[in-house]
Amino acid sequence: MFNRVSWAMVVCALFTGAATAQAQEKYPGKPIRLVAPFAPGGGADTVARLIGPQIHEAWGQPVIVDNRGGGGGTIGAGIVVNAPPDGYTLILVNRSYGANAALHQLPYDTVTGIQPIILIGETGLIVTMHPTSPIRSIREFVDAARIASGKYNFGSAGTGGLGHLAGELFKLEAKVNLTHVPYKGTGPVMGALLAAEVHTSFSSMVPAIPHIKSGRLRAIGITPPRRSRTLPDVPSISETIPGFDVVHWYGIWGPKALPQPIVTRWNREVARILKTDAMQKWFANEGMEPAGGLPEQFYNRIKSDTEKWKRVVREAKIPVAG
Repeated sequence: MFNRVSWAMVVCALFTGAATAQAQEKYPGKPIRLVAPFAPGGGADTVARLIGPQIHEAWGQPVIVDNRGGGGGTIGAGIVVNAPPDGYTLILVNRSYGANAALHQLPYDTVTGIQPIILIGETGLIVTMHPTSPIRSIREFVDAARIASGKYNFGSAGTGGLGHLAGELFKLEAKVNLTHVPYKGTGPVMGALLAAEVHTSFSSMVPAIPHIKSGRLRAIGITPPRRSRTLPDVPSISETIPGFDVVHWYGIWGPKALPQPIVTRWNREVARILKTDAMQKWFANEGMEPAGGLPEQFYNRIKSDTEKWKRVVREAKIPVAG
């Protein structure tokens, strides 16, 4: 009886393995669902709709962008974590994913509970001041904030967002006391800066650059460790505060047990797309740097961000959502 059962199990495993291998060889054999865990029109949605048609053209199957907003991206991520690991449900996330484990109590591990595929691109936040401010550099800002503790404030697009977390990290690393002023979105923050209602902010480059170029705002620093090719004269904060590093990024991942051949195929195809003229132009307009690289590089970015923001949330005493 034991031998019969054993042989049956072996035969079943062989047939299952053969069927799985055949399915992978024919992949994709049906439309692919690419979840964008935010509302239409945002950065993740835009990137997904840029990449999707090019995958369709190359592979012959449509990529359907499925917007599943809510919970700072956690609702969409939860859908993909629990999806079958067959390559037909993936997700395109942004940097908020790296902070989700710090800001939310989640039923899955945001680092080890997924299969990273590729890091798409990186950019940073920019620190700006009203042109009437006497502060013209990060060094001057740090010195002024240390002398007048609690006098200076920074606006953000909302509590728990990257602009808020970047400001809290700046407070910790620079050893200064700044007051956080949350707004309901990027637009109101820009309006507050232009009206000098707040002293500064750590904001996305895209809405800030037009005001910087027109002279309505003064840029004093950017958050990535390297200067931006879009604003090469603006120093990195790390030039004043060594080790300071806040990066806004986009990347694609799938369910944890995603077969390696599918991971490799997606990685290579998206890396090719990133080099096309259309994507290069989009990156340049957005002040972003194309990334690419192996899945392990994306894994390392998620891991380092998760560790960083857990520390910031803990030390800044930011409430964690249930």
